[in-house]
Amino acid sequence: MSTYETLLVDRDGAVAILTINRPEKRNALSGQVRADLIAALDDLRDDDSVRVLVITGAGDKAFVAGADIAEFADRTPLEQRAVMTGRRVFDEIAAYPKPVIAMINGFCLGGGCELALGCDVRIAADSARFGQPEINLGIIPGGGGTQRLPRVVGMGQAMRLVLSGELIDAAEALRIGLADVVHPAADLRERTLEFARGMAAKSPVALRMAKSAVRAAAEMPLAAGLQYETELFVTCFASDDKREGVAAFLEKRAAEFTGR
Repeated sequence: MSTYETLLVDRDGAVAILTINRPEKRNALSGQVRADLIAALDDLRDDDSVRVLVITGAGDKAFVAGADIAEFADRTPLEQRAVMTGRRVFDEIAAYPKPVIAMINGFCLGGGCELALGCDVRIAADSARFGQPEINLGIIPGGGGTQRLPRVVGMGQAMRLVLSGELIDAAEALRIGLADVVHPAADLRERTLEFARGMAAKSPVALRMAKSAVRAAAEMPLAAGLQYETELFVTCFASDDKREGVAAFLEKRAAEFTGR
């Protein structure tokens, strides 16, 4: 397995755990962190033994407490535009063919919140705190926060968080839909991995199709989305996994999916 400057990659069966390893900086999302995450996503993309990814932060203080502000403090607009061109980790995660779970173990702010928004499921510790505080720096979210956040929590709640810079706790994040599940901090890792293992036991073909179909709901009109769902549903019928899943159900046994 490859090594990365700011990222630890561990395995739990078919689940890969990507830990952003800058606890002294509250796992701030530096350029190197972004590059390491994209490299790890590339390395794991075609590894058939990995079916689900979990992203978290080192320590118990922060998932990702935001961008590394020192990196952009003196950039000109043209320099910042150059940094924001090319592959962007937020978009890479959202479009990734395998499910990606955010395991949110502390502060999830700014770019960290945008990173979590790119993930498919957000599971948080009860001690986690969320927010888009960029407005306090005289800027706006630039990693998809103004676009993905309204799609997740609705326009009003997104306006509230983006315009005020307010931080909210895990219970409030769960209430508005920014967090999908909340666990006691001491149980977060095991409960998240338990969920990820269950997901990893499903058909990789069906997981890929299901993620693509649900993601399309935020991008397509209803009629087009329903047609896209139909095409993906029919495509599943060409897979060995569909045949195995149906046979296992009829034979009252556990399915053994191969991803083919």
